[in-house]
Amino acid sequence: MITFLLSLAILVIGYFTYGKVTERIFGADPHLTTPAYTKHDGIDYVPLKPWRIFMIQFLNIAGLGPIFGAIMGAKFGTASFLWIVFGSIFAGAVHDYFSGMISLRQGGISLPEIHGKYLGNFVKQFMRVFMIVLMMLVGVVFTVGPAGLLANLTAEYLNTTFWISIILFYYLAATLLPIDKVIGRIYPLFGFCLLFMAFGILASLLVYQPALPEIWEGLQNKHPQAATNPIFPMMFISIACGAISGFHATQSPLMARCMTNEKQGKPIFFGTMIAEGIVALIWAAAASYFFFDTAEGKSIFETGSNAAIIVDKITKEWMGSLGAILVVLGVIVAPITSGDTAFRSARLIIADFLNFSQRPILKRLIIAIPLFLVAFGILMYSIYDADGFEIIWRYFAWANQTLAVFTLWAITIYLTLKKKPYIITLIPALFMTMVSSTFIFIAPKEGFGMTPLLSYVLGGIITGSCLIYFLIWKKIRRKKKK
Repeated sequence: MITFLLSLAILVIGYFTYGKVTERIFGADPHLTTPAYTKHDGIDYVPLKPWRIFMIQFLNIAGLGPIFGAIMGAKFGTASFLWIVFGSIFAGAVHDYFSGMISLRQGGISLPEIHGKYLGNFVKQFMRVFMIVLMMLVGVVFTVGPAGLLANLTAEYLNTTFWISIILFYYLAATLLPIDKVIGRIYPLFGFCLLFMAFGILASLLVYQPALPEIWEGLQNKHPQAATNPIFPMMFISIACGAISGFHATQSPLMARCMTNEKQGKPIFFGTMIAEGIVALIWAAAASYFFFDTAEGKSIFETGSNAAIIVDKITKEWMGSLGAILVVLGVIVAPITSGDTAFRSARLIIADFLNFSQRPILKRLIIAIPLFLVAFGILMYSIYDADGFEIIWRYFAWANQTLAVFTLWAITIYLTLKKKPYIITLIPALFMTMVSSTFIFIAPKEGFGMTPLLSYVLGGIITGSCLIYFLIWKKIRRKKKK
């Protein structure tokens, strides 16, 4: 419990200290007019109140990521606590803040435009396609879960396909309507539900005082299949949304288009990532306690329980019927609220690429309808193929972290050009490059299944090459200026 409480304290302290450092490095200016006013269109560029933007951003980036990811990360033991805490402060929050503020400062541009401006046109075109695919995968993985749960809770004839259709219809409406008509009104309520769910578990932790793992007990890998799941890089991919997530940077421009003051960036971007880290830490701690099934004497992860079942077990045992209600609200509503903004982001990325005005609803439909038809096809594959969903989820997780790598490098170039301390993002960029590249080599199913040693060597070569390229670019640029 001591390690858990210290971790919570460090996350809060990190917001007030490192958050201030990050804000100072960027140079937030409260006197600049934001895109919500300069580009006001009543659809995507709409001024919203700061607290409302905070709740929307929090729900956009959170979903089930800090719940399911943290629970899966708890398999690895106490090391998961460290990654959630230090990853959230020094990587995730920095990544989210700069990506959001660069978009805000430059007229609310989308993430591919940021990549193109600082990493080159080829990267911009590649990332446009890459991000649209990622947004589709986010929409898919955050549809199957709640659709399956709703099918289990309702009559037999209301099957998974029926609920997928209903959720996709809602996604379409939320994607097409102005942001303040659906998302701006109902998201804050859903955000409070997600926070209430997390703090209900926190209260249970404090009341029951369970025996949680402590850092001085060691950082050994407790994963049931530790031999094929080394902490590095597997844990860092598993706890994606609870520490750093590339998906967050796709959502930040949506909020940048609604902010009314640059000083709002610290709570909205840095603060929501810290809040997500707190939620992830709470669930990781709870999962650590429930890690062993005392009745059977073995890990609940060994019995085949997935994250949804573990959430159900935790809430029902600690919170009774109220917990069951919160599970329905959190496990069903949270992913849906990430799925709809994923499709909205995909629409805006395509619209920016085609320079397609989004004021007329017909033009929004022209982009949205093909997206949803493709998504429906992927969803049918995911539910009718035995391994379909697992395959889609694994590629989503890797693509998510790979996107964070590109974004961190783009921010590093931005800070270098602005003559600001780029080290703040260079170190996370190098670390996540190593994580993402090593994972695709070592992963037994979704990657090449290479040996750990070879995977580390190849990942190190790629990471070292990126650093050398950056240093050469920096040196050439310095010579040109002379």
